[in-house]
Amino acid sequence: MTSPDKAIVENLLKSFIDPNVETDLVSAKSVKKISVEDGKVAVTIELGYPARSYLPELKAKLEERLRSLEGVSEVQADVSFSIVSHAVQKTLKPLPHVKNIIAIASGKGGVGKSTTSVNLALALVAEGARVGILDADIYGPSIPTMLGLSGKPESLDGKSFQPKISFGVQTSSIGYLVDPDQPMIWRGPMVTGALQQLLTQTNWDDVDYLIIDLPPGTGDIQLTLAQQIPVSGAVIVTTPQDIALIDAQRGLGMFEKVNVPILGLVENMSIHICSNCGHEEAIFGQGGGLAMASKNRVDLLGSLPLDINIRQNADSGRPTMIADPDGRPAQIYKAIARKMAAKLAMRARDYSGRFPNIVIQNT
Repeated sequence: MTSPDKAIVENLLKSFIDPNVETDLVSAKSVKKISVEDGKVAVTIELGYPARSYLPELKAKLEERLRSLEGVSEVQADVSFSIVSHAVQKTLKPLPHVKNIIAIASGKGGVGKSTTSVNLALALVAEGARVGILDADIYGPSIPTMLGLSGKPESLDGKSFQPKISFGVQTSSIGYLVDPDQPMIWRGPMVTGALQQLLTQTNWDDVDYLIIDLPPGTGDIQLTLAQQIPVSGAVIVTTPQDIALIDAQRGLGMFEKVNVPILGLVENMSIHICSNCGHEEAIFGQGGGLAMASKNRVDLLGSLPLDINIRQNADSGRPTMIADPDGRPAQIYKAIARKMAAKLAMRARDYSGRFPNIVIQNT
């Protein structure tokens, strides 16, 4: 019995769809090596996004498919992932020690954006990434509370801050620097200046993904981020409610105008499940997120239930990803995080670090 040639193995991999990027492994450039010798087939697969919980499933399915080829006596699939820096706005360069910045935005308040940001950051950590989160809501910082953090950050040089760390996530927030009861009566320039300082004067420690939790709306902070901060992509959080969708559409349109790619939508509070009887009811309507995603030709990354435990966990400083890591909501957060990172992995890479800056001097 003759061994299959490499072309046959490659054709099989072309038919294997990665559910996170929604394309085949060859098109996704995940196939790094194919080896065929005396009936032994070995493939090396490297995904471009953190996928610790998906790798065992990927390996098992690949090896099962490879065994189905005629002439194969032994198979081996080596699967791993590697996270690289991706392109940002043309006039900007990525931050030092931060590979990718992802903005989490919403058109209006009250849709659970901060809760979603925190749990997605923790989900990325669970999937094997190094993650930071920047609380850009200067007027109402909530990240410290959700991650059980307080007190001023440490400064080693008197000029910059060490990120405060909770559950493996590096964090920075104006909430560490002001009294919790102090109102932030600041005009736009002061707010945007504070955002820039929090971002650039925090000593991020080799972060793969820096999640920026934006305040709601399309004001000064959002424009500053879009024009002055190197963002690799944005995610819009909404609820199925028509009013939320209208505002989310404005947020999506703003990012499109400033050429920040939309990685997808997250529909929060999509369905309420009664904790007493299990009855399911779409309190805020149905299908709004999917319709908006379809209209704008972006991906619906996932839908999250209206669950009292998600709220209680965030308020207690132990988000759902930590309080109930094996529960259904945590699995949804991880699936959304993988898809979000996978959509970014399919975008252009950043090569600015590979080329030296050329300076012309008169000598």
